[in-house]
Amino acid sequence: MTGIGRRLLLLVPTVLGVLTLVFFLVHLIPGDPVELMLGETASRADLAQLRADLGLDRPIGEQYARFLGGLARGDLGRSFFYRKPVLAVIGGALPATALLAAAAMAVAILVAVPLGVLAAVRRDSAVDRLAMLGSLVGVSMPNFWLGPLLIILFSFRLGWLPVSGREGPASLVLPAATLGFALAAILARMTRASMLDVLGEDFLRTARAKGVRERAVIYRHALRNALLPVVTIVGLQFGVLLSGAVVTENVFAWPGVGTLLIQAITARDYPLVQGCVLVISLGYVAVNFLTDALYAVIDPRVRG
Repeated sequence: MTGIGRRLLLLVPTVLGVLTLVFFLVHLIPGDPVELMLGETASRADLAQLRADLGLDRPIGEQYARFLGGLARGDLGRSFFYRKPVLAVIGGALPATALLAAAAMAVAILVAVPLGVLAAVRRDSAVDRLAMLGSLVGVSMPNFWLGPLLIILFSFRLGWLPVSGREGPASLVLPAATLGFALAAILARMTRASMLDVLGEDFLRTARAKGVRERAVIYRHALRNALLPVVTIVGLQFGVLLSGAVVTENVFAWPGVGTLLIQAITARDYPLVQGCVLVISLGYVAVNFLTDALYAVIDPRVRG
C-alpha cells in the first residue's frame, strides 16, 4: 500500500473521532433547541411534537447511530433553524469561506516569503531585526483583537474600507489581512531559518563561481531548496487558518462557514454544527494531502 493510501486509512478514523466528539459535546450544551425554536410560551404538546419530529426524543445512542447512517449515505440531515438540508445551507456559505481562506493565504505568502528571504540575506542587520520584531508582534496578536483594531483605523477613522459584510472586493481586505497576518509572521520566521540553513551550502558557491547572478542564486537555487519546510508549515497552518476564520468571520460579519457555525451553536442546531465541523475537518485533511503532493514537485528526492 502506498504512503498516500496509508494516510487515507488513518485519516478516516481521525475525522470520525472528531465528529463523534462534536456530536456528544453539542448535545451536552445547556439549552433546548426546541424551546429556542418555539419560545418559552409554547405548550408542552407542541414542544413534544416538534421534539419527536426532529428525532430528539430518542435515546442519544440511537441518535448517534442515525447520524452515522446518514453520514455513510452522504446525508447530514436537515437544519433545525433553516429547515433545509445541511449540505444546502453549508453550500451557500462555503464559497465565502474558501475566498477568505485563499485571500488570507495569499496575503501571508506574499508578505512572509520576501520578508523571510530579505531577513536571511541581511542577517543581523536592522532589516533582519525589524522583520523578526514584526513577526513576533504578528504571532502575539489574536484575531479578535487585531480585527477590531483594523476596523477602527481603516473604516472609522480613515473611511477607506467597509466595516463588515460582503459587498465587494473592498470588503475582503480587512478580514484577509486579519487572518493572514499571524500566518505571515510564522511563515516569515520559518522562511528565514530555512534560508539560513541553505545559504552556506556548497552548490550556491558553485553557482556563484559559474557567474550566476546573485538574484538568481538567491531566488532560483537557495529559495527552491529552502521551500520544503515552508510548504510543510503552510499545510499544517491551514487548519489553524480555518479555525481562525470562525473568529474573523464573526468579527467582520463575513457570511461564511465560521459565522454559520457560531449561529448554529447559538441556536443549538445540532445537524448544522456537525456539518460545519465536518467541512472544516475535511478541508484540513485535503490540504495536508496537497502538501504531500507538493513535496515531490519542490524536492524530487521525496518521490517514491
